[in-house]
Amino acid sequence: MNCFVPLLALFVISVAIAAEPTPRYFSAKPGSLAKAKAQLSVGDKNLAKALRKIVTDADKALAEAPPSVTNKEKLPPSGDKHDYMSIAPYFWPNPETKDGLPYVRHDGKVNPESRDPKANDSPAIKIMGDNVETLALAYYFTGNETYAQGAAKVARVWFLDPATRMNPHLKCAQAIMGVNDGRGTGILEALHISVAADALGLLAESKAWPPDDQKALIEWLRTYHDWLLKSDPGKDEHNAKNNHGTFFDVQAVRIALVLGRNDSAKRMLEEAKQRRIAVQIEPDGKQPLELGRTTSFSYSRFNLFALTELATLGEHAGVDLWHFTAEDGRSIRKAIDFMLPYADVPPKPWPLQQIKDKHESEFMPIFRLATLAYGGDAYEAVIAKYEDSSSKRFQLLMPQ
Repeated sequence: MNCFVPLLALFVISVAIAAEPTPRYFSAKPGSLAKAKAQLSVGDKNLAKALRKIVTDADKALAEAPPSVTNKEKLPPSGDKHDYMSIAPYFWPNPETKDGLPYVRHDGKVNPESRDPKANDSPAIKIMGDNVETLALAYYFTGNETYAQGAAKVARVWFLDPATRMNPHLKCAQAIMGVNDGRGTGILEALHISVAADALGLLAESKAWPPDDQKALIEWLRTYHDWLLKSDPGKDEHNAKNNHGTFFDVQAVRIALVLGRNDSAKRMLEEAKQRRIAVQIEPDGKQPLELGRTTSFSYSRFNLFALTELATLGEHAGVDLWHFTAEDGRSIRKAIDFMLPYADVPPKPWPLQQIKDKHESEFMPIFRLATLAYGGDAYEAVIAKYEDSSSKRFQLLMPQ
């Protein structure tokens, strides 16, 4: 009898996965959401904790007014409030000039002006992406149409409503005051656009997001994706060798998959083997382009997160980045294993510059993906040491 119950549970899960329509959602491993939903249906207590947290977050998102680029008080240089605008976060007023211009760089130190919603769209775009994703996931796991309606409302305000929609470009992103009106590095902030566009695929069965809305979103995304790949700022960011280049790929590949531009996605993913992994990771796993920063631990995690996101997207396009290894041993796994002891509990002391708190627990999603890609117990052993790890969202997006 003790053997029969687990086997029966596994059978039920297998049947549920087979019967469950796979949602179009590229940010999780193929089949992961259906697997998590099946495990919830047979009483998985750990996943139930993670679901309760998503529902709590979704309820908070429902109470927030949908953000819009038109809410800012300051006009972009173009004079059009519908243009996304932000100020470079690490640039500060020049103490040697009366007007503070041109702004000067202090790496790792965020100028509060760059987070002021009256003059920047960067806080709003993050809220938009986070809320659409949270509400869409809550709808998928609960079937509650209220969450689908909430996600659709946020998306319409940001992408579709003529009075509030964002123009599909980033010409005025991360401007350096006194130097330029925008630059390619600002494209990093629009990662949240790709997150929202992807998450809206979870509303395919909901009346809250009808085909006409999806069609209008696709048209917006096509224009934006073309700008991303063909504009000078986009080309600059694509050519960046550090985390900016990696996150450009994540954003461009994810949107390409949403648009069905699979050849473009596959081509970029294949290029990432040499263009990102072989360039950014040393044979011992160090990421030298991130280690030179004043927050070297944080940027090492940041770029590694981007690489694991890119590898996950690759699973949907038939490109295996998880197991790509350069001739001298450079690989995503080497980079993860290099960082593992520094994110352990207690962590090994970080030997390089880090002027901010390290937030080691942010490695948990990376370690779970490593477990799923490479097996073994080492990564899960570290996850288990963190408090409340069972309530984290990654448990639903990448269940064991």
